[in-house]
Amino acid sequence: MFSAKMFPRNRPLIILSGVDGWIFKPGNDSSWANVQANTSDWRILKPTELTAKDADKTGKVEGWFRLKLKLDKDFGNIQFGLNRGGWAATDIYVDGNFVESFGNTGTRGQRFKEYNPIDKTSVPLNLETGKEHLLAIHFVDYLSSLPVYQLRSGTSGGVRWETMKGLQYFISLDGQPNADLMTLKHSRRTLFFRSIWLSVTLLLALLFWLLTILNPKERAILSLISIYSSFSALSNLSRFFLADQDISFVAFRINDLLQKFSYWMVLITSFFIVTTILNFKLPRNFKRLLLTYFFIGALTVFFNFYKVFSYINFVIGFLGIMYILASSLKKLKGAQWAIVGGVMLSVLFASIYAITDLLHIFRGGLPGLILLTCSYFLFSLSLVVYISLRFREIMRDVRENARQVVRLSEEKREQALNQQVILEQQVKERTAELSQSLDNLRTTQSQLIQSEKMASLGELTAGIAHEIQNPLNFVNNFSEVNKELLLELSEEARKGNMEEVMIIADNVIGNEEKINQHGKRADAIVKGMLQHTRTSSGQKERTDINALCDEYLRLAYHGLRAKDKNFNANRNTDFDASIGKINIVPQDIGRVILNVINNSFYAVGERQKAEGLGYEPLVIISTKKLNDKVEIKIKDNGNGIPQKILDKIFQPFFTTKPTGQGTGLGLSLAYDIVKGHGGEIKVETEEGEGSLFTITLPLI
Repeated sequence: MFSAKMFPRNRPLIILSGVDGWIFKPGNDSSWANVQANTSDWRILKPTELTAKDADKTGKVEGWFRLKLKLDKDFGNIQFGLNRGGWAATDIYVDGNFVESFGNTGTRGQRFKEYNPIDKTSVPLNLETGKEHLLAIHFVDYLSSLPVYQLRSGTSGGVRWETMKGLQYFISLDGQPNADLMTLKHSRRTLFFRSIWLSVTLLLALLFWLLTILNPKERAILSLISIYSSFSALSNLSRFFLADQDISFVAFRINDLLQKFSYWMVLITSFFIVTTILNFKLPRNFKRLLLTYFFIGALTVFFNFYKVFSYINFVIGFLGIMYILASSLKKLKGAQWAIVGGVMLSVLFASIYAITDLLHIFRGGLPGLILLTCSYFLFSLSLVVYISLRFREIMRDVRENARQVVRLSEEKREQALNQQVILEQQVKERTAELSQSLDNLRTTQSQLIQSEKMASLGELTAGIAHEIQNPLNFVNNFSEVNKELLLELSEEARKGNMEEVMIIADNVIGNEEKINQHGKRADAIVKGMLQHTRTSSGQKERTDINALCDEYLRLAYHGLRAKDKNFNANRNTDFDASIGKINIVPQDIGRVILNVINNSFYAVGERQKAEGLGYEPLVIISTKKLNDKVEIKIKDNGNGIPQKILDKIFQPFFTTKPTGQGTGLGLSLAYDIVKGHGGEIKVETEEGEGSLFTITLPLI
């Protein structure tokens, strides 16, 4: 028995799906609609209790529901209407008479067609009060091919169906069947608001993406804002498809999932926008927890408890954002306050809407739509305000920087003018100083060249002194020996021992020959020294180049030995005897050979000091005849010359020796002398392995 007291206050509607008295039988037989049909083998089952387990192997659920209902006379002469919900196709019979088909169950030679529950048309029924009536329903439905894998009618039937249990709103009696006019008015009003939401969100998304492209320096935050706006626009765009009466269940479900996912992404991106703009640093563990929560939240779009979870998200998001705002309150400045205001107002209106929705206040009415509009747009508008204020701050900084640049430019210009006057005066003074310095430099250069010559002469003299010491020692030694022999000779002569006298006389003669030999050697050394020390006439002479090289090799070695008794080096020669004499200035070429050999001895000496006993220093000098030229090679196994200074070794005053040990003019003078002879001097070196100097001179 149904009474008028069962009608809710807001609308006279009786939900029949979950009432007791329903019976069900799977299969299809049109005779089951008759009042007198045998129902002894039918089972008691409410439409709300129908589940996926009742489907066959193809996923199809087909059967008949029957319910006997009696309306109390307190309903009076009220006109009833029959409302249908869910995607199942049904044929409705009252008291055995066909009333209406919703969709197509596949009977009467037609293909199955699901019913679109968006169409809320109410079918008028003439039900007599106080009399029992039979409601018979032929039911055909399929399992959803998309999550959640339940009956389509129990999966989704519009936003308000998400929290229902099974087929709760499958069938109902409407005591106000003409309410469709009100529904149409509400739909038009809702469509108007949805059009505004979509237009504004699309416009903001395009604006933000344009700003992102044009402002690469602010791209990080602008990209987040653009993504947020895009998902916001997508969520509103999907609302239009959800209201399409011609949409299929699969398209409706995909669009429904897309809308839910868009809502979720709006929540996520808005959270990251707030944390980024407020420079809020999230702890690492909290970030991991947050990512896990976001992942779980994204999965909930596929389940029926999404709406419940969305309320939980709202509470968690509200608490999280409040915590962030409270933590950042003391550090807020400038444009950040726009975000704070937008978040607070958006949360406020969203809270009011959520509370009124739970209490069924304003549901579907104009106040609820206004609350939703404020909740949607306040945060987005705060982003526009933030970007505007942020750009104003940037422009203010740019103008301030520009003013500072102009001011600094003026100061620099004045300083430049003053500096120009000062520099002109300094240029005059420096020019006079440079002129004087140039004269001094020329004098110093002449002195340094003379010093280099004297240094070379000193090294040569030391070698000559060491060389001449040997024959002098022989002369002195043999003189003392001859003195002793002559004394013995006198004694033996007085004794008349003529045989012994003759032997001693022969020894004295031999010693005199040795004295004469070493005297001539000393004479040759002295003549060579005199020839070297006298000023070069510049006249070329026929000179034995092999003898010249051998002489200066010995002189250079003994010169270094005279300075450093610990110095020692192996000396090898390889002279080409076919060269003969060549036309050169011997003093000048001798100075070149001496300088290069001295450098080689210095290099092997430095390496010997660094490496110790395991290293054997070696200097090799060789000559070779090459057609109309003579090639002199001086090779050592010293430290070599670094590549970075190789181009500088023939430059005047460049030296690698410590201060006081070289003037840097030796190789420069050698280069000029060789060039003056029409020859060429080259160097090959490998750092850490040694160097090879090659001097090429013409034969004539």
